[in-house]
Amino acid sequence: LSLVTWRYTRRPATIPSGWQNLLELLVEGVDQFVGRVIGKEGRYFTPFIGTLFLYIWLMNLSGLVPFLKSSTSNLNTTVALALSVFGYVQWTGMRRQGFVGYLDHLAGQPRDLVGWLLCPLMLPLHIIGELIKPLSLSLRLCINVFAEDVMLAVVVGLGITLGAALHLPGWLPLPLQLFVFPLVLIFSTVQALVFSLLSSVYIALMLPHTE
Repeated sequence: LSLVTWRYTRRPATIPSGWQNLLELLVEGVDQFVGRVIGKEGRYFTPFIGTLFLYIWLMNLSGLVPFLKSSTSNLNTTVALALSVFGYVQWTGMRRQGFVGYLDHLAGQPRDLVGWLLCPLMLPLHIIGELIKPLSLSLRLCINVFAEDVMLAVVVGLGITLGAALHLPGWLPLPLQLFVFPLVLIFSTVQALVFSLLSSVYIALMLPHTE
């Protein structure tokens, strides 16, 4: 990814074509995706969300390489990603709202008597909600990608077993394995999009909003 990016962006053409066109299309797509979720401030967060998307997407697809499995099917990887999002979201909230505004957000922004009376209830609920988010992100990604790897392994095993049982050449059951590749490609893309979408939503909820 680094080599492709360096090769086709070091001398950008005014009218892009080929790989430069593909890279610009990818960057523009991620930028518009983040902007639709977060709003006019979305472009500031595009590098972070885009990095998450590319990393998760490529790691999901690594399970298609023979004798490899997706690193995102390991809970250690997904927990690290979720904790990165958690830290970034909390830091964004404190930086944009100030520490007092951040606590006010967690308390449910009480502005009247009812709000202050509910503050002892809202503050723990919001804190618990923030702590649950990385757990939800990590488990959702890990379990779904693990299921994809298991599906791939099962189909490969079926192909090998079928070939051995029917005394077929080793390459003949290959179409049975290739049948599941487009499904894994779709699922891997969807999981990367879901993780990026939820991360964008969490950032948007932490930003100051008057409406």
